[in-house]
Amino acid sequence: MTGPAVVHQFTATLEQQADDRYPEFTFEVGRADSFEVRLTHQRDAGVVDLGLSGPQGWRGWSGGARDWFAVERDRATPGYLPGIEPGVWQVVLGLHALPADGLPVTIEVFVPATRPVEDEPPRPAPPTAPRGSDRRPDAPTGLQWFAGDLHAHTHHSDGTLSVAQLAAAATGRGLDFLAVTDHNTTSHFAHLPELGAAYDLALLPGQEVTTHRGHANAYGDIGWVDFRQHPDRWFEQVTREAGLLSINHPLQDDCGWQHPMATMPPLLEFWHISWFLDLTATGAWAYLEQLRHRPEYAERGRPVLIGGSDFHNPDQGYPPGTPTTWVLAEDRSPEALLAAVAAGRTVISRFPGAGEPLLIRLDDDLLAIDADGTVAVDQDGRRRVVHGDRVALGASDQVMRLEAADRTLLAIA
Repeated sequence: MTGPAVVHQFTATLEQQADDRYPEFTFEVGRADSFEVRLTHQRDAGVVDLGLSGPQGWRGWSGGARDWFAVERDRATPGYLPGIEPGVWQVVLGLHALPADGLPVTIEVFVPATRPVEDEPPRPAPPTAPRGSDRRPDAPTGLQWFAGDLHAHTHHSDGTLSVAQLAAAATGRGLDFLAVTDHNTTSHFAHLPELGAAYDLALLPGQEVTTHRGHANAYGDIGWVDFRQHPDRWFEQVTREAGLLSINHPLQDDCGWQHPMATMPPLLEFWHISWFLDLTATGAWAYLEQLRHRPEYAERGRPVLIGGSDFHNPDQGYPPGTPTTWVLAEDRSPEALLAAVAAGRTVISRFPGAGEPLLIRLDDDLLAIDADGTVAVDQDGRRRVVHGDRVALGASDQVMRLEAADRTLLAIA
């Protein structure tokens, strides 16, 4: 085995983290067919993220999920784009978590690579399951409710499943659509159309723009969003390219939203898996109240509310669609679904299956479906017990929720 073409060794310190959280280390590639990058540090002592930029721009990110990757002319490690251009490249690190006395780090670059890109795992057979849209809640003429999940990850970032395996899991769950939102990369985009067709699932292109001060999902085929820039720049790019931006899990532990923005994005991931058991016990509703005073939400009175499982692997104990975002759209294409989300035609339920309590808006009325014995609660705390499987709750411009007797959250509209 040949030795590395380039070696960078340094100790990452808190001072360096404070000065530049994303340092770059250059290497050159000539007429090669492949190269490999290795990152070595004591993984139980700190977290250092790994990424790559090339002569033609950003090439991928694996965060703290990988300690090596390879790039070939036609293939690359998931999370990275294939292709070799002669010139100067940069290994980009993210100094995410460091010990007080610093963390020794070694970067090695091998040209050509010493090991090949791993093969994709076998594709699962497409499962058969009733779709969320088979439940067919009432909808205005020309529109239909579709069930999906707007936040999920694959092995293109820190998930364990391939895109095909994730698509099979979503189809088996009965979802009509799924947004694949890997961290700080677009390497999964190229796989979505073909696999969506193979699994009869609308796969929406997305990326979770991930920083130490908060995460945001950027939806649409809008190009890579530079997470190192201020979120105002993210919003400008996403809006310019006709995409959608959502603040993710704004109150979740160390992933909560801390970025000030001149204009808040139109979407809010209000029901995230981290709030799944009892959203009423968190500050989420108070947070939503604060947003009422933002001028950008004046017309609607709030951002568009969506849900996301943030699915990473089956060992987490919950499948995609936990919770489920329902979208009232003209059809199931990614374009129609995102247009419907932009228009605010969303409701959220705990699960997608038949018989699961659901709130939907039909014309000017709010209907509680399959919700007998639940409690409808508005933002002002007014409560009403639901009697029957189809109950009209009347017109309301407030966010409403359904709770079980034990206050478990069941649905939001």
